[in-house]
Amino acid sequence: MNNDLPKRKSTRIKDYDYSTEGVYFVTICIRDRMQVLSEIVKTEQDILNNAHGIRVGEGLAPPEHRTILKPCGIIVKEQLLLLESRYDNVTIEDYVIMPDHIHLIICICMDGQSRTPVPTTKANSEYSKFISTFKRFCNKEYGYNVWQSRSYDHIIRDKHDYDEISKYIYENPLKWQFDELYCEEQG
Repeated sequence: MNNDLPKRKSTRIKDYDYSTEGVYFVTICIRDRMQVLSEIVKTEQDILNNAHGIRVGEGLAPPEHRTILKPCGIIVKEQLLLLESRYDNVTIEDYVIMPDHIHLIICICMDGQSRTPVPTTKANSEYSKFISTFKRFCNKEYGYNVWQSRSYDHIIRDKHDYDEISKYIYENPLKWQFDELYCEEQG
């Protein structure tokens, strides 16, 4: 066994109990930032010319910017909705499927009451299970592992934090070309 490999730094918050109920902002990226999930189009003609024709966020983004799903993106959307229906205590509050990553707001609520954007303290282990199951089911549909091994998460602490993240998700397709890791798709 090679002990010279660098140790990965944990993306988890030290001493935070991830088994607690709460609201999470999650980003999951595609391995090697391959743009296999969607295409950002700017004009209605681009939308009409798209072979898949599936619009995400219809009515959310201004008409000149749309996210159109590619086949892998269609699988992502289907798996998100399927998993949400399998977990009584998990709600996807908001999401966007970008060309090489997805952003989600996930709410985990154990008591079946209203799912508001304010974390509480009841125990569960649904967050990690949801993310790993989502990735596994997508990979099964793709026929190979498309995801990076880790994801980024942020615990949403209050209504202001929730509103800022929701705005970020809403505006993400509009700002795609200004993303620090954006690059033109290789044909």
